[in-house]
Amino acid sequence: MARQSTRPKLVLTPEEVRLLEQLRQSRTAAWREVQRAQVLWLYYTGSNIASIMKTVKMTRKSVSKWIQKALTMGVSAGLKDTPHGSKPVLTENAKAWVVHLACSKPKDLGYAAEVWSRQALAQHVRRQAAAEGHPSLARASKATIQRILAAQPLQPHKVTYYMERRDPNFESKMRDVLLVYQEVELQNQRPLPSADPPAKVITVSVDEKPGVQAIANTAPDLRPVPGRHPTLARDHEYERLGTCSILAALDLHTGHVTAQVERRHRSREFIALLKDLDAYYPPDYTLRLILDNHSAHISKETRAFLATRPNRFKYVHTPTHGSWLNIVETLFGKMTRTFLRHIRVQSWEELRDRILQGIAEINLAPVVHRWKQFDALFA
Repeated sequence: MARQSTRPKLVLTPEEVRLLEQLRQSRTAAWREVQRAQVLWLYYTGSNIASIMKTVKMTRKSVSKWIQKALTMGVSAGLKDTPHGSKPVLTENAKAWVVHLACSKPKDLGYAAEVWSRQALAQHVRRQAAAEGHPSLARASKATIQRILAAQPLQPHKVTYYMERRDPNFESKMRDVLLVYQEVELQNQRPLPSADPPAKVITVSVDEKPGVQAIANTAPDLRPVPGRHPTLARDHEYERLGTCSILAALDLHTGHVTAQVERRHRSREFIALLKDLDAYYPPDYTLRLILDNHSAHISKETRAFLATRPNRFKYVHTPTHGSWLNIVETLFGKMTRTFLRHIRVQSWEELRDRILQGIAEINLAPVVHRWKQFDALFA
């Protein structure tokens, strides 16, 4: 005959009964809590230790432990682990030290990395905590460091980029460029014939697009086939054949493009573009060029050429880091969309010829690009 248990019965309030019923059937709670809720529920409903062991697949010692804990400390305590040890105290000075480290660069502390990863920062903190007088951080985990940084918040493992305004005359130069665009807009709207003779100034937007890659296929492209593959198929391997620079001048009155495709964009290549512009436009007109401060535009060689054509060219410089003010950038965007994207060639010369062909196609249907947001003039 089985010996009568001397343990008292587990007395539960209605709230505790509902808690155990929900927890023992839960699919989202921690498994250890679900298992302990099953132990307490079975004991509450009259099951003995042996049957509880078989049902929940736990040892007698574990079953007895959680039942005894619930009997002496209550159901809530019977479901949770007892905290061990004392909670480490992170002083404000210790947190400030971590924040200071996060705001520094690891390379300044002798590491190879440029920015901190959270793991690397946590390792450095553990190594240096005692020496820096912060023993509470001697065993700090990555999660601890993350909580300290999140309170600020700080993300030293990420990099965002900004543009430093290095041109002290940015606003005045921008104003000069926008005034030119406004004048061009008025010229383009002049009714014909006009009582006033048109100004003999032609405004041209000039810039370079360097680094256009000549890329060759190593296997032929597969054309789209209805019902099999709807897109062009291309082998992932390719061969680099060098790069080229596109030097372009966009006429802001007619949309005509004058361009050169060169392997480099030095002074001699830029002078060749100026010669093309000089030959294309009537000799009694002044060519007003909107361009940046690239060295080829203001070099000794370029200035020497300009001296041979007095009053022919007039520069209007965009400010430093103000390439977005140059309308020719919209032309380069159009080139990329229409024929440069996905282009594959068999030689550098083919790339040059196809770019010049694409520019000729643009000139067959020229578009007059306009700058319409003149509000910046009065900001």
